[in-house]
Amino acid sequence: MEEYQALIQIIALTMGAAWASGINLYATVAILGLAGTSGYVELPSTLEIVQDPLVILAAGFMYCVEFFADKTPGVDSGWDALHTFIRIPAGAMLAAGAVGDVSSAMAIAAGLLGGGVTAATHATKAGSRLLINTSPEPFSNWTASIAEDIAVFAGLWAVFNHPVLFLFAFVLFLVLIIWLMPKLWRGIRTIGRKIAGWFGSNRSASNEIART
Repeated sequence: MEEYQALIQIIALTMGAAWASGINLYATVAILGLAGTSGYVELPSTLEIVQDPLVILAAGFMYCVEFFADKTPGVDSGWDALHTFIRIPAGAMLAAGAVGDVSSAMAIAAGLLGGGVTAATHATKAGSRLLINTSPEPFSNWTASIAEDIAVFAGLWAVFNHPVLFLFAFVLFLVLIIWLMPKLWRGIRTIGRKIAGWFGSNRSASNEIART
């Protein structure tokens, strides 16, 4: 029974770290580090690096930067675009470390799965934000950002205290992503066509002025 519970905890920590990294990497690293160094949870030895005070301070500082960048319409989409190259590999590394001291093949498999989960979460967040930014008011942007922060804190709390509950919610989240992704893609394509049309209209107007 204890081995079963330990396995569930490892799976929840692996998927939870990857999932949360796609939403807010710096909050995830800071929470894992603080939880581990305070003794609230016992992290695997392969993940103890996040307990280093320097890592926690760096993650906390970057979380503060992201807190404001993520709530500024337009800036948040640029921030998400930049972090495509940061969140996904970092999420894969955290997932690989979360499985503990296992074989290299198992660690690589966990990293691949974790990277995929982080990529899916990141793509959902970035795509949703791009659509939200078409709204002329900033309140929907702030609401989405705050909700994402709360989701990361609540999700990791569930990983630590109720791993089975987290895994159930995680499966529902994956189903939601499968349902939502085509709709996000259609919305983004519509925005792209509108932008292309706007630039095309401006180019046509410039050509008319040049001919006259």
